Order: sequence, then structure tokens, then C-alpha cells
Amino acid sequence: MALSIGIFIFDGVEELDFAGPWEVLAAWATMFPDDEVEVFTLAPEAGPITAAKGLQVVPDYTWQSAPTIDVLVYPGGQGNRAHLANPAVAAWLHGVAAEAQLVTSVCTGSLVLADVGLLDGRPATTHWEHLDTLRDLGDDIELRPTERFVDDGDIITAAGVSAGIDLALHLVARLHSVERAKQVRRAIQYDPEPPV
Repeated sequence: MALSIGIFIFDGVEELDFAGPWEVLAAWATMFPDDEVEVFTLAPEAGPITAAKGLQVVPDYTWQSAPTIDVLVYPGGQGNRAHLANPAVAAWLHGVAAEAQLVTSVCTGSLVLADVGLLDGRPATTHWEHLDTLRDLGDDIELRPTERFVDDGDIITAAGVSAGIDLALHLVARLHSVERAKQVRRAIQYDPEPPV
């Protein structure tokens, strides 16, 4: 049976927060079809979404039409502030979390996970500018400010942008093997050596 990975997108989503993990996970799915991995995007409603820097993207599915999600990637971006204290988002997220193997977040996606109670009593991280907000949104969250991602079993949170790529490679390693993750990393030539 295929492993179903849903990447949530929404108006104001940070482009690399979803496109970075998409690149890694879709490369895994297309390079190794025998691994039976399906990667797709989904949004609350049909039609194009406009990301934080203006990129327009058409989701593959809506909340209603999406297949069962085994792994959710919830990215950050200013647009997810509208998801805080939003009963529809909370209900959807709790429904996904009840059935999924893993719920993951990139950057400020963890703020929404905290807001709906999924991070209570757990270690977690987020973008460095929002660590205090993360702590305040949940109950007894153990902040891990220096970690690029925090794997706490069925919930994994990652810091900003490039940490989302690291999270996705970690998912490949965890869900298949370290060797497969190395193959994907080499194929997409993810060799971070920033010039500044």
C-alpha cells in the first residue's frame, strides 16, 4: 500500500517551507516508484493559492477531496496566522492527526500545531523569531531552539526554510532508510554551503 504524504498549502504560505520538502519527497517518489510513495498538495478549497512572495500554486486536492494522509507537512508563512484560533483548521488538523502516522511542521507551522494542542507537553522547535510565541500558544512545550528539527515520535517540528529540507530527508530515512535518503540528497544535490 502506498505511503500518502500531503503537503498543506494556503494563501501566504512561505514558498520554500513547502517547496523544499516537496522537492525532496517528490524526488523520492519519482526516482523510486517501487517504494510506493505518493506526494500531493492540498488546500482548504479548490483554486490557486498565492504564496508569501507571490508564487501562485494550484493544489492537487482540497480538504474534502484529499486521500487519507499518512504523513502531513504543515508549512509556515504569515498566512498561517489566520489558522490560529480557527475552529475549522483545528477540526481538520485533529482529524488528520487521529489517522496519520506523522504530523510534521516547518517553521511557523508549529504555531498552529501548538494552538490546537498537538504540542502540549512535547519538545518542539520553530523559526527562531517565534520561539516565545510557540511557548505561549501551547501548554508545557519544551522549546528546542538550537535543533533544526525535533522528532518526537508521531510529531516532528522543524525550524525555518532549509530545516524543512532536512526534515524531509529525515522522513525519507525514517520511513525507508538512511541509504535511500542519501540517494535522494545526492540526486537533488542538496549540499548546503552558504556563501555568507
